[in-house]
Amino acid sequence: MPTSTPRGPHGLMQLLTRAERLAARRLQAALDEEGCSLDAWRVLALLSDGAGHHMTAIAEAAFLPPPTLTKLVDHLVDQNLVHRRVDPLDRRRILAHLTPRGQDHWKRVDRAVRNAWPARGDTDGDEELLRALLGRFAETLDESTRV
Repeated sequence: MPTSTPRGPHGLMQLLTRAERLAARRLQAALDEEGCSLDAWRVLALLSDGAGHHMTAIAEAAFLPPPTLTKLVDHLVDQNLVHRRVDPLDRRRILAHLTPRGQDHWKRVDRAVRNAWPARGDTDGDEELLRALLGRFAETLDESTRV
C-alpha cells in the first residue's frame, strides 16, 4: 500500500473510494448480523424520522434507481417493516412509513451500526468537519454539473 496519496483529482478519488469501501465493509458486517442490507439500511434510516417519504425521495436518499427501490420496498413490506399509504396532500403519491415492527428493527440495526462505527478520541469534531467538507465538495460537484 502506498505511503502517500498523489495530489489532485486522482488522489482525492482514491481516498474517497477507499474510505467509502472500508466504511461500507464495516457497516455491512454489522448489518449482516441483523439481517439487513446496506440499501435497506439507507431506506430504514430515512423512514426512521416518522414523517413518511415518497418513493422519489427515498430513491434519491438510498442512491437507488426506482425499479430497484420498488423491489426493495416490496421486500420490506413483505417483512412487515414498511407500509405504504396514500399521501393525504397529493392522492397520486404513495408515502412509505416504518411499521411498529420496522421501528423496532431499525432501533436494533442502528444500535449495531453505532457499535461497529470506529470510535476515536475527537470523533465528534472530526466527524462534523468531515461531514462539512464532504457536503461542501458534493455541492460544488453538483453545481458544476448543472452549468
